[in-house]
Amino acid sequence: MKAGVIGATGYAGAELVRLLSRHPKIDSLLLSSVSFEGEKIDEVYPNFQGRVDTALVGAEQVMSAADVVFAALPHGVGEQYAKTCVEKEIPFIDLSADFRFGDDEAAYSTWYGKPHQYPQLCKYAVYGLPELNRARIKELAASGKVIAGNPGCYPTGASLGVFPAIAKGLAEGGATIIVNAVSGVTGGGREPSRALHYAECADSVSAYKVGSHRHMPEIARNLAQMAARHNRPAPPVIFTPHLAPMNRGILSTIYIPIAAAWRGGKKDAAEICAVYDDFYRDEPFVRVLPRVTAATGRVRQSNYCDISVHLDHSGSTLIVCSAIDNMVKGAAGQAVQNMNVIFDYDETSGLEMIPALF
Repeated sequence: MKAGVIGATGYAGAELVRLLSRHPKIDSLLLSSVSFEGEKIDEVYPNFQGRVDTALVGAEQVMSAADVVFAALPHGVGEQYAKTCVEKEIPFIDLSADFRFGDDEAAYSTWYGKPHQYPQLCKYAVYGLPELNRARIKELAASGKVIAGNPGCYPTGASLGVFPAIAKGLAEGGATIIVNAVSGVTGGGREPSRALHYAECADSVSAYKVGSHRHMPEIARNLAQMAARHNRPAPPVIFTPHLAPMNRGILSTIYIPIAAAWRGGKKDAAEICAVYDDFYRDEPFVRVLPRVTAATGRVRQSNYCDISVHLDHSGSTLIVCSAIDNMVKGAAGQAVQNMNVIFDYDETSGLEMIPALF
């Protein structure tokens, strides 16, 4: 199969190239970049030398020959390519936010400052978090027209950390859930900005976009969807992102008020951990850790989400730590996972790597 990547020279695009180049079902890559068209990918990223020397071409050339197209582009740029792919019945996997809100035009335009250029495409779109929407992804894929809106990195780690608490009734109905998350600098993309300059972010951790980050409504929407599936009230969410002086990773620390039935008595963190473990028993990329605390260093360069479960001293608050690599499970790896679901491949194909500890 031929896989195309539009926007192959951004951080997420380059990570897609790394993962797809070793995927057992991918015969060749078609790569596009406006900034580096005419060059080869290993000239832009020398780490590909000896492994991938594909020339960078125009997006139209990618879509003319690819069996699946990934778009690693800024928000609001990829709809024209999605339209072409839908018309050609080529699965389109979009790493921007353009298709994450489905047909909720108001939410998208409010948080991203513009309406959809082709709102009719939303009927082919599915929020591409396999642990939430695997069945819907398969359903649309079977129809021949599918757009997978790859989730944001923060919502991936936060949502996976909360889903079992809502589904199994651990969370107090309607109580506010607080998510504090710390990300590495690659989350800001390859384009330079003052906040990501070494002198600005080294030796410092800072909160940013407090109370107004675009991923907050995405997290809230995911939790509301899980709550609706289990006939529970949707919880309000407070989300605060932080920038840390590291390249990769997101650690989310999540505070969930515990339902009265789970407070006190003989209930302990081990019992709640068992509930989480059972919920994710069949999920290949979610690991519930019974003895250690989740950490970004133990998921580096992998598609895993590690989760550890803790209780505060009073037993009234569940504290969940969730760790992902923002470039893999938070972006390119999840996109490849969506491709595997769409084509009914083994979901772990091309993603079997053991995390790089150092």
